[in-house]
Amino acid sequence: MISAYTISGIANIINGDLIQSNDPNFIIRELAFDSRKIQHESNILFFALVSSRNDGHKYIGDLYTKNIQNYIVNRSFKDVDKFPEANFIQVDDTLKALQTLAKHHRKQFRIPVIGITGSNGKTAVKEWLYQLLCDNYTITYSPNSFNSQIGVPLSIWNLHSNSQLGIFEAGISKPDEMNILKEIVEPTIGILTNVGTAHDEHFMDIKQKIGEKLNLFRNVETLIYCTDNGLITEVLMRTELTKKIKLFTWSRKKDTADLYVKNIDKQNNSTEITGVYNQQNIKIKIPF
Repeated sequence: MISAYTISGIANIINGDLIQSNDPNFIIRELAFDSRKIQHESNILFFALVSSRNDGHKYIGDLYTKNIQNYIVNRSFKDVDKFPEANFIQVDDTLKALQTLAKHHRKQFRIPVIGITGSNGKTAVKEWLYQLLCDNYTITYSPNSFNSQIGVPLSIWNLHSNSQLGIFEAGISKPDEMNILKEIVEPTIGILTNVGTAHDEHFMDIKQKIGEKLNLFRNVETLIYCTDNGLITEVLMRTELTKKIKLFTWSRKKDTADLYVKNIDKQNNSTEITGVYNQQNIKIKIPF
């Protein structure tokens, strides 16, 4: 079952004003912010997002001609009367409204949620996990690389009544962004892929960047990470996280990790990985 809320219910959730409504009980099933990707009439709610490069409000006229009737707009939008058949919710900030709605939706689910972050590898790990687990669980996960301040809420919206597991990636480029994404995803299991040089210009140093990424995992039950980057371990040990969550470590260098990757043998069309887990030698073969 796809997510479904009434337009008036959404107004209450995001603390917006339903300033014009022909049908307060209109059911919303899809969220959209990119007018180019809306090809047909459906139960869509369009968020008129504003950035330094664009303003979603200027596309409302075109969307109205496609019979899109539900809009979230900023309080500065004054053209409501031009669209008499439409429902309009006015808010202070349309992006925050999208994030607030997703946060509310996430709270409706008591299921395991895996949150993945890191400088790279997020999408690959998400896709691998899906392939490994999809036979055993009904999984909702981030489409493509939806890991931004916009992409994460849209991904969370896809959680539905049959979801048994969520797998979502979260990416940041500036300080404080992860605090917002953490409240939307609320992962129960965390995976930190790595921390590299991407977006270094927005952080004081690598330690600050690591600390910001770790904010995603403040309430997880288990955090999975590689101990080979000593700075990650150093920053992690300075936080309070180690006192309240379980750590699962892996390493290519240290046999003291929970999973020690002993050898990686790359062959023509496959790779054989040898490791040690629970004092037992294990081997897996992957087809690339």
